Amino acid sequence: MQYFQAVKIGKERASKSQMILFKIAGFSMLTLTTKKIDGKFFPVGEENYAAVIQTKDGFVTILVDSDGYTKAQSKALEKNTALDIFKKIITSGIEEYSGDKVSIWTESYPTVQNKIG
Repeated sequence: MQYFQAVKIGKERASKSQMILFKIAGFSMLTLTTKKIDGKFFPVGEENYAAVIQTKDGFVTILVDSDGYTKAQSKALEKNTALDIFKKIITSGIEEYSGDKVSIWTESYPTVQNKIG
C-alpha cells in the first residue's frame, strides 16, 4: 500500500475513534493515522481498545488498535478523571487493551489502568 493511501484510510479510522472518545470525554485529539511495520506503512486498525497511560503531564485515556497504536487521546488529566473516562468507554462496549505497551507518536508508554486506582 502506498503511504498516501495508508494515511487516507488511517485518518478515516482514527477520526471515528476520535469522535467516540469525544462523545464520552468531551475532548479528544487525533493521534496516529499510520503505523510502520517492517519498513512499510499501514493505516491504523479499525478496531478500538481502551487504555490509560501516564505521561509527564498527567494521565491520558486513549483508544488504540489491536497492535497498540494510539488513534485518539484525551488531554492530560488527573488520575481519577482519566480512570472515570476509561470506565465509561468500557461500559460503552469497547474492550480494554490487553497489551502492556502502546505507541503514541514516536514514544512507547506502558498501560497503567490496572496499576492505579
